[in-house]
Amino acid sequence: MTATALPDVVACLRSLHSPPRTSAKEPRLKGGLAFPQLHNNKLHILGRGYGIGNRCFTTCYRDPSTESGGSVLGVSRIKGNCSKWQWKGQYSINYFVSSSSSSNPPLLLVHGFGASIPHWRRNIGTLAQDYTVYAIDLLGFGDSDKPQGFSYCMEAWAELILDFLNEVVQKPTVLIGNSVGSLACVIAASESSQNMVRGIVLLNCAGGMNNKAVVDDWRIKLLLPLLLLFDFLLKQRPIAEAVFERAKQRDNLRNILLSVYGNKESVDDELVEIINGPANDEGALDAFVSIITGPPGPNPVQLMPIINLPVLILWGDQDPFTPIDGPVGKYFSSLPLKSSNVSLHMLEGVGHCPHDDKPDLVHQKLLPWLAQVTAL
Repeated sequence: MTATALPDVVACLRSLHSPPRTSAKEPRLKGGLAFPQLHNNKLHILGRGYGIGNRCFTTCYRDPSTESGGSVLGVSRIKGNCSKWQWKGQYSINYFVSSSSSSNPPLLLVHGFGASIPHWRRNIGTLAQDYTVYAIDLLGFGDSDKPQGFSYCMEAWAELILDFLNEVVQKPTVLIGNSVGSLACVIAASESSQNMVRGIVLLNCAGGMNNKAVVDDWRIKLLLPLLLLFDFLLKQRPIAEAVFERAKQRDNLRNILLSVYGNKESVDDELVEIINGPANDEGALDAFVSIITGPPGPNPVQLMPIINLPVLILWGDQDPFTPIDGPVGKYFSSLPLKSSNVSLHMLEGVGHCPHDDKPDLVHQKLLPWLAQVTAL
């Protein structure tokens, strides 16, 4: 259900006089609004307006993204509620779960490059009101293992996701990913043979594990020689160490984040620490080099046509990494015209990480879609 009101309904409501004054103890609706707010108990109300004859009606319901349960979770609280799972009997994978008594399908949140579970700090509280929420640190990130000599690839992360669903969640699950996390979800959904994936949500999906995947973008074609040279240089240990040390400095991280976020106020000290902390772990440099210089992995353009699950695409229109006018953005923006199972919403003024950039916009589109998937 979405918050909508027809123009003539709004005009009709505005023409009405304010309701009679009530006692201070009773909730009071502010007159003349299509989407009123209950003033006394401070609950934000969404509504659907409609008219019958010369009468106007508004059906109201709560907006869970504005309630206290949807507040930002602190990093220490998130980390304090994490657990470990042994993948393949040798890799320790960090994960978070917020259980719910609801019968709705669980959700699994999958972060993007350089991020980790706390990057979902602005979303877990809202989603956990009606869903059991899992979040995972992919191998090489966050508090999961960063094994020396591991060859990172998209296929390995997709396999990790499917194994996690089978061994830990053990229920059909909606996958929600950002950037390379989105692509890992796409690959996992395309390979799932046990109906463990209920639907997927893609937040600015990446075209590959690194930029070498998008070879048909003129911008990448111009930079491809430099990217290949950069790959060569990164394989020289002293150069890689110098580049990585500089990249993970807090001021540099902040500037990078400011360049990919539309809402600059979301780039706070906590976000910088979310990225910086795991970058200091042993094995983080090797993971960085392997991911940047490794194979880009399967192309989502080849995978999406074989996915028949419900798909929600949310795309920030100010993303410099996967711009909407690039080949990946153009492909995903065209999908709703080709596939009835795909829904797309452009998010105005939002960058590469919509869920943390402007979480309220994400929740406005995500929550109604999840309710529809649950009802299927």
